[in-house]
Amino acid sequence: MKLTSKLLTAAALLIASASVMAHPGHTEGGFTSGLLHPMLGLDHLLAMAAIGFWSVRQNKLMENAIPAFVIGGMVGGAALAWTGLTVPGVETGITFSVLVAGILIATLAKLPTAVGGTLVGAFMLFHGFAHGAEMPEGATLAAYLAGFSIATLAITLVGRGLGSLMMKADSRFSRGVGGVLAVAGMYLAAA
Repeated sequence: MKLTSKLLTAAALLIASASVMAHPGHTEGGFTSGLLHPMLGLDHLLAMAAIGFWSVRQNKLMENAIPAFVIGGMVGGAALAWTGLTVPGVETGITFSVLVAGILIATLAKLPTAVGGTLVGAFMLFHGFAHGAEMPEGATLAAYLAGFSIATLAITLVGRGLGSLMMKADSRFSRGVGGVLAVAGMYLAAA
């Protein structure tokens, strides 16, 4: 199977899995619950894939650092939740991340590494907080953390793969993907 077909199949499976929302909670336990959480929430799935998609058009340093910014923000946000701290506007931050990522893709925006990395880290902080706050009782922290970290990286890398494919095509396709993501972000914000 060609790389293009594999990436499109992976993307379709990830998007199809989003029909079940992540927020009602999971009872599977540590690793499985952590692995499923980012894949089962449309907001999480779109934001992480969009960040991967957007990262391909950035400078090499930013493109290569995206996984660290994503995981750093996720773990930082989860740690805040696990220490009992509150972060105001978590759901707003999550939906805003989808909207802004869509706009960044649609405008083909290139940001300096410090600005882009801070933005990505801040977005992922909200996502990580939600993941951490929704960890099932009795789940092992390390297993849950490993599960959602692996899923987050996988979604981001699938987004990056799709972004790479789109770079070879007319930029209108990327702009269209960004526009759809921005509209999805507006829809999620209004819901």
